[in-house]
Amino acid sequence: MPEVKLQTPPEWGIAPVPREHRLLGFFDYAVLWGDLGVGLLVLAAGALLVPGLGLGQALLAIVVGTLIGNFLLALAGVLGSNYGIPTMVSLRGVLGVRGSYLPTILNVIQLIGWGAFEIIIMAQVANTIAEKVFGVSIYLFWAALFAIFCTLLAVGGPLVVVRQWLEKFAIWLVVLTTAILTAYLLTHYDVPALMTRPGNGQLSFWLGVDLVIAMPVSWLPLISDYNRFARTTGRAFWGTYIGYFISNVWFYGLGALMVLALQADDVIAALAALAAGITVAGLPVGWLGLLVILADETDNAFADIYSAAVSGQNMLPHARQRWLAIVIGVLCFVLAAIVPLSQYEGFLFLLGSFFVPLFGVLVADYFVLRRGRYDVKQIYETSGLYWYSRGVNVWAVVAWLVGVIAYQLIAPSVTLPGILNSWHETIAQSMPWLGASIPSFVLPLVLYLVLARVVMKEVWRAGESPA
Repeated sequence: MPEVKLQTPPEWGIAPVPREHRLLGFFDYAVLWGDLGVGLLVLAAGALLVPGLGLGQALLAIVVGTLIGNFLLALAGVLGSNYGIPTMVSLRGVLGVRGSYLPTILNVIQLIGWGAFEIIIMAQVANTIAEKVFGVSIYLFWAALFAIFCTLLAVGGPLVVVRQWLEKFAIWLVVLTTAILTAYLLTHYDVPALMTRPGNGQLSFWLGVDLVIAMPVSWLPLISDYNRFARTTGRAFWGTYIGYFISNVWFYGLGALMVLALQADDVIAALAALAAGITVAGLPVGWLGLLVILADETDNAFADIYSAAVSGQNMLPHARQRWLAIVIGVLCFVLAAIVPLSQYEGFLFLLGSFFVPLFGVLVADYFVLRRGRYDVKQIYETSGLYWYSRGVNVWAVVAWLVGVIAYQLIAPSVTLPGILNSWHETIAQSMPWLGASIPSFVLPLVLYLVLARVVMKEVWRAGESPA
């Protein structure tokens, strides 16, 4: 069979990727997800763990949270690798064709938010460098530049980005740069003393784990958009797990260490101070390294814009992907121009509260009840196996929303009304150590299994789809 040349892929929309175009293997996914786990926002998330936790506790929370979140992430990608379909389309099997529209809307909104956050932090860092080196402040210019570049990457598509940008240039430059930054911190600051310094107690260990889980979980609604290009499911699973594990642990830990060592108010200030201090023969190596990390950050915004376009096609299947990407890129720029970088921690918890329970329901449906089988042709049919009641599996939605409520009761990211706030206070006082991610994943999983066997028993037989 002749080798397929890489080019801008045709727009299959939400249809399964043809087998001959599923080109990516273990190394490709290790690079892709390793690179997506690298970023300024990951450093910023790591900085949120301290000083609430001590550095030793924070590093343990990072490892535990990454082990858990990574498993959920790689597991969610199995459907994409098996059938060549995007994430939002894969949710049709459990939620129903129309039922998948609700997470689609939430996903598009959160991806536009993520894209805007990425552009904000890239523009802020670039503007900081420009001010330090050239004495000029042109934030809107940087925001526009990054928005345009990332939108062009989204129009190009994953195959081009992985093979032509990440594997040939970006990943190697960022590994070298991050190694230099890490070595500088370890050799110029008293890390053993920082490890023994206790936290101030404002963040419990398991809520710290939740904050770490939130980062890989934030990619759950996107993963099959990329893992649908896999040659085999096993290689995609382990490439995803190993690549993301290494980068997530490294950058979360680096973010926590950086703000403690430099006693900075935030990660941007810490990066600026660190970059200014690293010189070789009078050359500003630190600033050059920061530029490399900044350039590599573009792949995260690319993923947000590209997946928002793919997700949008779940509801608008006849819309052109490239035009959706352009519209979304413009929206991300507008938000980056007018919205300040604030409430980031709450934003992460809010994302987790929706998508952790949702994938608990998906795991129950696909891996347990259906024994790892969906009829892909029926996923695209109205009045088919996955039409349920007028296109919605009501019981799956109920189980999902119960999981969302459970998450918010434990770790609210919004103001809870009346009795729900009282329940939260009771849980917080009686179980202050309790994190939200694991309970809100397990509860809807178990609840959906019960509902499927009891309420849906007339249409459900073991291992088969409801008729």
